[in-house]
This record gives sequence, C-alpha cells and structure tokens, in this order.
Amino acid sequence: MIGRLAAARIVDLTLPIEAGHFRWPVERGTTGRLADGDVFEAGWLRTPCHAFTHIDAPSHMVPGGATLDALDLARVTGRAAVIDLADLAPEEAITEARLAARAGHLAPGEIALFASRWDERRDWRSPAYWREAPYLSREACAWLLARRPAAAAFDFPQDYTIRLLLEGEMRPIAEHVSHDVLLRAGVPLIEYLAGVGRVAGPHTTLCALPLRLAGADGAPARVIALEG
Repeated sequence: MIGRLAAARIVDLTLPIEAGHFRWPVERGTTGRLADGDVFEAGWLRTPCHAFTHIDAPSHMVPGGATLDALDLARVTGRAAVIDLADLAPEEAITEARLAARAGHLAPGEIALFASRWDERRDWRSPAYWREAPYLSREACAWLLARRPAAAAFDFPQDYTIRLLLEGEMRPIAEHVSHDVLLRAGVPLIEYLAGVGRVAGPHTTLCALPLRLAGADGAPARVIALEG
C-alpha cells in the first residue's frame, strides 16, 4: 500500500481558505508571537462550516438528519467516476439526458466527481463564478440518485439557488435540488472543488476528509485525487 501511494500523483482539489473573499467572512489571528519572546505561536481561525471546500451532512437541511460525525468515511474515500462536463455553457442547466450521456460509467457505490472545469473559465474569487455557473436540474439529480452513488462532488455551484444567496434571497429547499434530492436521501455532498480538470479520468481515487466536528451539519474538508 505504501508503495502504491508513493507512486501516485496527488492532485489537490481544495480551495484555499483565505481572508477577503466576498462570499464568506474569514477571521484569522495568532495567540503568542515568537518575535515578542513567546514560547509558541498558535494561530486561530473563524469561518463558516459551509465556506470554501466542504462536505454537507443531511442535518444541514433535514430536521433530525444525520450529522457529519456519523458519516462513514468510506463513502467519501474511494473510487470515483469523473464526469466530463467541460463543454457546458455558462448558465446552462444540466439535464438528465446530458448526465446520462456523460456518466454512464458511474457504478453503484462510486463517488460521482463532476468535472465542469468551471474554475478554468471564471475566477472562483469573482461574483461571475457564482452568478454565471451551470447548474443541475432536478431531473438530473434524480437520475444520479438512481445510480446509487456513494457521494457527489462538484467543481461548480451545483444548485441554481446558490447564486441567489449573493442577493440575500433564500429560496425554499425544494429549489435547492441537489440538497433536496441527494442530500435528503443520505448522499453526502462534497462542494466547491477546483482543479478537477487535472484529473485524467474516467476513474480516479478520491479522498475527501472533513474536520471531525461533533454534531456538525457540515465541515471544511481537504480533498485530493490520487492518480496512477
């Protein structure tokens, strides 16, 4: 196993957590300063659990739903089918037919890894990335659920309603289709990846490990693909 890991190419798919992003507040500081003669410097961080690259638990939107610490890590670590959607147009809805044509190699129990490469066309730090992104239709989510994926991982804001949050508009949960169809059914959502275009496909090994926050409805995650 160690030899196999040493031979693998690691592709980091995680957004950096950085201050100054227009969508999410980030506060960072340090307790103690070595320059002042303190024995240690210890940094601290405050940011939303659903900011940057993260994983959603059902309790994010299901009353009494499972929290993230109940997640079986085998569901977010393992074989992933790379779904090539790089030819999507801005603001295009992903239909059931489009997904069926591109994700037929997704087997039950595999992670659905969407590769829209949207971060190559819009800077994720800009409002355009969020307002002009392609998005999933409800029918596409239903098709995906029927394939029984272990998890679904996205490199674009996968629900149309996400752009509305920029304007302070919160729509009913039925309109947040990936959450209402997939997360409600217990499929973990791995959100806001970048760099998936560097993953060759059609399959890869994905590792998405959330922080172990007791009782959390979501948590930041470091997500990598192991190639080769």
